[in-house]
Amino acid sequence: MELTDQLKTFIEEGQDWERKATTVKGVSIIRLPKTKNRSASLAIDINPINEHGLPMKRKGIMLMNSGELAAFRATFNNEKVDNLIKALEEVLPERKAAAVVTKKDVLQL
Repeated sequence: MELTDQLKTFIEEGQDWERKATTVKGVSIIRLPKTKNRSASLAIDINPINEHGLPMKRKGIMLMNSGELAAFRATFNNEKVDNLIKALEEVLPERKAAAVVTKKDVLQL
Protein backbone atom coordinates (compact mmCIF):
# COMPACT_ATOMS: atom_id res chain seq x y z
CA MET A 1 0.00 0.00 0.00
CA GLU A 2 1.32 3.43 -0.95
CA LEU A 3 2.11 6.00 1.77
CA THR A 4 -0.72 8.37 0.79
CA ASP A 5 -3.21 5.46 0.87
CA GLN A 6 -1.97 4.45 4.32
CA LEU A 7 -2.39 8.03 5.57
CA LYS A 8 -5.91 8.27 4.12
CA THR A 9 -6.86 5.02 5.83
CA PHE A 10 -5.38 6.23 9.11
CA ILE A 11 -7.27 9.53 9.06
CA GLU A 12 -10.54 7.75 8.22
CA GLU A 13 -10.24 4.74 10.54
CA GLY A 14 -7.79 5.77 13.27
CA GLN A 15 -8.75 6.76 16.79
CA ASP A 16 -8.42 10.31 18.10
CA TRP A 17 -4.84 10.97 19.28
CA GLU A 18 -3.71 7.58 17.95
CA ARG A 19 -0.01 7.50 17.12
CA LYS A 20 1.61 5.53 14.28
CA ALA A 21 5.32 4.87 14.28
CA THR A 22 7.38 5.44 11.14
CA THR A 23 10.63 3.93 9.96
CA VAL A 24 12.39 7.14 10.99
CA LYS A 25 13.39 6.98 14.67
CA GLY A 26 11.80 9.80 16.61
CA VAL A 27 9.17 10.56 13.97
CA SER A 28 5.55 9.46 14.25
CA ILE A 29 2.15 10.42 12.83
CA ILE A 30 -0.66 11.51 15.16
CA ARG A 31 -4.35 11.56 14.25
CA LEU A 32 -5.84 14.78 15.56
CA PRO A 33 -9.56 14.75 16.41
CA LYS A 34 -12.09 16.85 14.56
CA THR A 35 -13.15 20.14 16.10
CA LYS A 36 -15.99 22.57 15.46
CA ASN A 37 -13.89 24.32 12.83
CA ARG A 38 -12.08 21.48 11.05
CA SER A 39 -12.31 17.81 10.28
CA ALA A 40 -9.92 15.19 11.70
CA SER A 41 -6.36 15.67 10.50
CA LEU A 42 -2.86 14.27 10.79
CA ALA A 43 0.35 15.78 12.14
CA ILE A 44 3.97 14.70 12.17
CA ASP A 45 5.38 14.46 15.70
CA ILE A 46 9.15 14.85 15.96
CA ASN A 47 10.76 13.80 19.24
CA PRO A 48 14.28 12.39 18.83
CA ILE A 49 15.23 9.21 20.67
CA ASN A 50 18.12 9.21 23.14
CA GLU A 51 20.81 6.53 23.53
CA HIS A 52 18.46 4.52 25.79
CA GLY A 53 15.70 4.41 23.16
CA LEU A 54 13.48 6.87 25.03
CA PRO A 55 12.07 10.17 23.70
CA MET A 56 14.30 13.14 24.55
CA LYS A 57 11.39 15.41 25.50
CA ARG A 58 8.00 14.90 27.12
CA LYS A 59 6.34 16.43 24.05
CA GLY A 60 7.76 16.64 20.58
CA ILE A 61 7.24 19.20 17.84
CA MET A 62 4.03 18.80 15.83
CA LEU A 63 4.13 19.78 12.18
CA MET A 64 1.13 19.91 9.89
CA ASN A 65 2.54 21.42 6.70
CA SER A 66 5.73 22.15 4.79
CA GLY A 67 5.65 25.82 5.81
CA GLU A 68 5.97 24.86 9.48
CA LEU A 69 8.80 22.45 8.65
CA ALA A 70 10.65 25.17 6.71
CA ALA A 71 10.25 27.65 9.59
CA PHE A 72 11.67 25.19 12.14
CA ARG A 73 14.54 24.28 9.81
CA ALA A 74 15.42 27.95 9.37
CA THR A 75 15.33 28.51 13.12
CA PHE A 76 17.44 25.43 13.92
CA ASN A 77 20.00 26.40 11.25
CA ASN A 78 20.36 29.97 12.51
CA GLU A 79 23.91 30.57 13.76
CA LYS A 80 22.57 32.76 16.58
CA VAL A 81 20.70 29.76 17.99
CA ASP A 82 24.00 27.82 18.07
CA ASN A 83 25.62 30.69 19.96
CA LEU A 84 22.71 30.89 22.38
CA ILE A 85 22.79 27.18 23.22
CA LYS A 86 26.55 27.31 23.80
CA ALA A 87 26.06 30.23 26.20
CA LEU A 88 23.28 28.35 28.02
CA GLU A 89 25.50 25.30 28.39
CA GLU A 90 28.21 27.46 29.98
CA VAL A 91 25.78 29.04 32.45
CA LEU A 92 23.61 26.06 33.41
CA PRO A 93 24.82 23.11 35.48
CA GLU A 94 25.26 19.85 33.60
CA ARG A 95 22.17 17.65 33.66
CA LYS A 96 22.34 13.97 34.39
CA ALA A 97 20.80 11.62 31.84
CA ALA A 98 17.57 9.90 32.83
CA ALA A 99 17.92 6.37 34.12
CA VAL A 100 16.84 3.52 31.91
CA VAL A 101 13.46 2.17 32.96
CA THR A 102 13.12 -1.58 32.68
CA LYS A 103 9.86 -3.49 32.81
CA LYS A 104 9.67 -6.01 35.60
CA ASP A 105 7.75 -8.56 33.55
CA VAL A 106 10.41 -8.74 30.83
CA LEU A 107 12.92 -11.55 31.04
CA GLN A 108 16.40 -10.03 31.18
CA LEU A 109 18.96 -12.16 29.34
